[in-house]
Amino acid sequence: MKAIILSAGQGRRLLPLTQSTPKAALAVAGRSVLEWQLHEIARCAVDEVVVVTGFGAEHIERIAEAERGVPTRTLYNPFFANCDNLGTCWVARHEMQGEFVIINGDTLFEAAILERLLGDCRRAPITLVTDSKGSYDDDDMKVVVEGGLLRRVGKQLDRAAVNGESIGMMHFDTRGGARFRDQVEYMMRHGAGLRQWYLSVIDALASEAIVTTCPIDGLSWGEIDDQLDLERAARLVTRWPVEAPAAASAGV
Repeated sequence: MKAIILSAGQGRRLLPLTQSTPKAALAVAGRSVLEWQLHEIARCAVDEVVVVTGFGAEHIERIAEAERGVPTRTLYNPFFANCDNLGTCWVARHEMQGEFVIINGDTLFEAAILERLLGDCRRAPITLVTDSKGSYDDDDMKVVVEGGLLRRVGKQLDRAAVNGESIGMMHFDTRGGARFRDQVEYMMRHGAGLRQWYLSVIDALASEAIVTTCPIDGLSWGEIDDQLDLERAARLVTRWPVEAPAAASAGV
């Protein structure tokens, strides 16, 4: 199983912290965002990680090179300044073979979330991890789910119909990965692909009834967009085990 982490962005809402350091390299309770992600991934059935870099790539590369818990390498997106994460997926499309997981570079999550996804992903070609709460704001990547199938995903959905949000993690089997790659290619060739999120692709594929959801209510995660999120993340990770995973302690 391969995990692809999308970490090409700068994180402008965190300026001046991200003036020269990408968001994924910012410290949260003594570890970078990416280190926390790799630490939790190493606890799961993942064989390798590919981190797609862009802004401040050298910071991410140093973190990846030092990782001992799970084999990790990087892939550079030279167009990061001119595209959103749909373009980053296009750059990484050749890595999307067989089964794989895509994770947003600014999503912190406990290992139990990825474990649940990997245990729950056999029902459909594409599985989107979702959470729910009492109300949703303009910045939430909202979802409409009916009978376990994803119907819509986006920030501009009718809130009366919304019943969850995407946390920025999803699984693809071989068929789902192929459809995703094809749709990414199509949207990059037609329309405003450079200015779209990759979840626009998932929204388009939802009409084919091939996207299911994996609810993780009660498990802990957090998206980092601004300074308040960074402070919340520091409190969040204090509840997680901090010791190195077995693979790391064995020197793998």
